[in-house]
Amino acid sequence: MVLYLNRCRVGSPTTKQTSHLVDKSTLHRRKFLKYKAICLCSSSESRAGLLNKFGINFIQKSPKYDEEQITTDIAKDFVYTASKGKLEAAIREFGLDLPLLCADTVIAAADGSILRKPKNLEDAKRILKIQSGSSISIISSLHYKSKNLAFSNISATHYHFADFEEEDLQDYLDSGLWEGKAGGCMVEGFCKKYILTVDGYESTAMGLQVEVLLPWIKS
Repeated sequence: MVLYLNRCRVGSPTTKQTSHLVDKSTLHRRKFLKYKAICLCSSSESRAGLLNKFGINFIQKSPKYDEEQITTDIAKDFVYTASKGKLEAAIREFGLDLPLLCADTVIAAADGSILRKPKNLEDAKRILKIQSGSSISIISSLHYKSKNLAFSNISATHYHFADFEEEDLQDYLDSGLWEGKAGGCMVEGFCKKYILTVDGYESTAMGLQVEVLLPWIKS
């Protein structure tokens, strides 16, 4: 077993399984054969989209894990604990016939406080107003585990936003697109036009630092 840990700066459980496996000819055409097939242990559409973007063949299903049991208020410790807990749950539920990939993401506000997934519309408005005209760090932790390899990584991407326009913010809130997002933030969507500066991978901010993972899953 190889264990590699790189610490960079700083949803509801479901048994539904979504398959992203395709026949061999299609894999060849889309150059999917470059990477091993894996199991994405997350219901996140953003993470699934990132794996597709990078040409990684995968199935998608979520283990049962309750993040509410985590008590730390330190962002990087929270995501590490959550992603590791998801991995442990996934091993129990799914085994290691396919390598498992688990991840978690939180936002740290300028004062270091954790901005988690909004509970409702009012909570989303409160959390997004904290980010308006301010700096945040979006921190993602991943755990990858196969029968002979274990890899962990914590990465952060740092943003400074301009002030959010009130009408635009309300339209975003009404859209519901913030639901299930750490801090209600979509750097690839609503927040994109307000970015003044950025330091780090956009993929990290979207929940999965795929660029860091790629060398470990080559066929």
